[in-house]
Amino acid sequence: MMLAIVLAAGTPAAGLSTATGEPLADRLAAQLRRAGADQVRFAADLDELAGLADSATGPLLVTGADLVAHTAVLRHLATSPVGPTVALVLTDPPVPGRTVVREERGQVVVAGPVGALDGDATGVFGGALRVGVDDLPNLAAAARAAAAGVLPVATPLGPAGDVAPLPVAGEGGSPASVAAGGPGSAVDRLFAGLTALGTLVFAQRVRLLVAHRVADAAGLTAAEAAVTAVDEDRAELRLSVKERDDFFSTYFVSTWSPYVVRLAARLRLTPTGVTVISVLFALAAAVLFGVGGRLALVGGAVLLYLGFVLDCVDGQLARYTRNFSAWGGWLDTMADRAKEYLVYAGLGFGVTHAGLGNGWALAIAAMTLQTVRHMTDTWYGVLHDEAARRPRTAGAGGGGIGDRLNAASTRVQADTGSLSYWLKRTVVFPIGERWALIALTVALFNPLVSLVAVLVWGTLAFAYTGALRTLRARWMWVPVLDTVDATLHRDDGPLAVRLPVVRPMGPLTLAVIAALGPAALLVPALVAAYGDGSAAGLRWWLPVALLVLLVGGLGARAAHNGPLDWLVPAALRAGEYLFAITVGVVGDVPPWLIFGYVFVLTVHHYDLTARLEKRQAAPPLHDATLGWEGRSALLALAAIVGFAGIGMATLGTYLLVVFVASVVLAWVVLPARAARASAVPVRTGGGAPG
Repeated sequence: MMLAIVLAAGTPAAGLSTATGEPLADRLAAQLRRAGADQVRFAADLDELAGLADSATGPLLVTGADLVAHTAVLRHLATSPVGPTVALVLTDPPVPGRTVVREERGQVVVAGPVGALDGDATGVFGGALRVGVDDLPNLAAAARAAAAGVLPVATPLGPAGDVAPLPVAGEGGSPASVAAGGPGSAVDRLFAGLTALGTLVFAQRVRLLVAHRVADAAGLTAAEAAVTAVDEDRAELRLSVKERDDFFSTYFVSTWSPYVVRLAARLRLTPTGVTVISVLFALAAAVLFGVGGRLALVGGAVLLYLGFVLDCVDGQLARYTRNFSAWGGWLDTMADRAKEYLVYAGLGFGVTHAGLGNGWALAIAAMTLQTVRHMTDTWYGVLHDEAARRPRTAGAGGGGIGDRLNAASTRVQADTGSLSYWLKRTVVFPIGERWALIALTVALFNPLVSLVAVLVWGTLAFAYTGALRTLRARWMWVPVLDTVDATLHRDDGPLAVRLPVVRPMGPLTLAVIAALGPAALLVPALVAAYGDGSAAGLRWWLPVALLVLLVGGLGARAAHNGPLDWLVPAALRAGEYLFAITVGVVGDVPPWLIFGYVFVLTVHHYDLTARLEKRQAAPPLHDATLGWEGRSALLALAAIVGFAGIGMATLGTYLLVVFVASVVLAWVVLPARAARASAVPVRTGGGAPG
């Protein structure tokens, strides 16, 4: 249940009459109801708002009484999926009494009165915000502090970015005190206090639609005219397209996909339904790639393109209809990878079927490369978000190459549409470019050329992003794995967490050594397999490779606070995949079975990644997956006794069953159980009825 609060304190515009004759505050209340609020309350002052926040059981939608906007603006704020607490940010010129903000990567990192940000402001607070349940205590504290004319100030205590609230009283002195007790509406002082408490607030920008804060009748008239001049539904349809997307998606998909979005909305299709259809298109394309023949290859390329269009449409439909869910976000992430790897499987089978070489080996390599890349992408994104929220530390050393790279990247990203901007977005080989490359090469040439092209571009992109990100990460000097359960995201099992800790080497060094062990054995195994057709003679080297792999477990319980420790999960993934492939080659396992086993591993790891990105808990049956070291030990044992194929098939099937069961538990059983529990009335008192 969402409660909306209109806070009129300190807002002269609250009593202004709109063009229809109703008070502006009343129209805002009606818009909030249409935006999704179950109940709307008027708060006379900040103390009353604090009391409402104390008793609220769901998210709060808070707005001042001076906002003139499309209802869609408030609906977007109420339904924004970017985070639990979101604030409306405008590009209006700052005026005294208003709170200005500086944002990075969509997060409000600083907020204060005009002049407090020393020219670094990127926007103005729009007078409305949605506050998540977990942040309601901070909202109540900020309201009471602002009502008393004081403001908690976040003060860094050390490299970890801890904060401590310090009250600042009075209307003069520091910028914080001006925001708290000086002129300005109550909602501005409230927002300044909320951000000062260290609350993670995401920014909701207004594009194409209209939102303005007004102070007098003339401003109200101008703002209403601006709102009337915009077709709200047409703007919402255009807003369904990402503001910044990849080159191929921008110019070859999003130019016409909104028409598909509107059709899907009229047909009452859900984003999840569109996702399922896109998976079917990709599966059909993979089958045609495996069949071979020019007609089948061209048909598969067309289906692959249409499947990618639908892959964009599902997200656009979710934004257009505001139909967001944790399940839909998770499914979209998982479906994207499953579709891509099914296509790799089709290409690999097609290469082998046509007698062009060992297509399965290329498909396995492409899948492994792409998964490890995605692991680095995920954690680098977390690193950047943490860097935006934290103050620079003394060990960060500014002015070096990392500083220059960061400044150059910021300039390029700001120059939207320029050649350098598109080169930067394309060279990293995003999903749109990958699907376009596959479709073009397979239609014009054959599956072998397609897989080789994916591997070459993917390797170059990995080298480019890896080198630049490493330099920038050393400059930022922000640990991220110490903010989460590192054991979970490393995917450690019971053996790794019981191994002794080797702290001097660091967890990243140990993880890299672990990956080098199976890689060193895989090379001679491949040479032997392609030479005399068998690498079985290397079977007794598997225990050695396993021991080297287990070196990665020696850092499981060490602090993951180094500037490059965000690479640890990716290094461990690489080590496990390489070891599984090595076992398969040495044990003479069919290549398609090796692909299938690694595919199941990637599904498991993407599940962890998707939950990280959606800020969710661990999968319900995570402990049953045995950890990277437990799975590797079982594979090695099976290969040593001569049953590598059976062991890989059995373990892969087991992991797939655990994954499916975990999905059913997480998304069906546990939510239904929680719903039943919340529906049961709670009995109080022990007396008999009178």
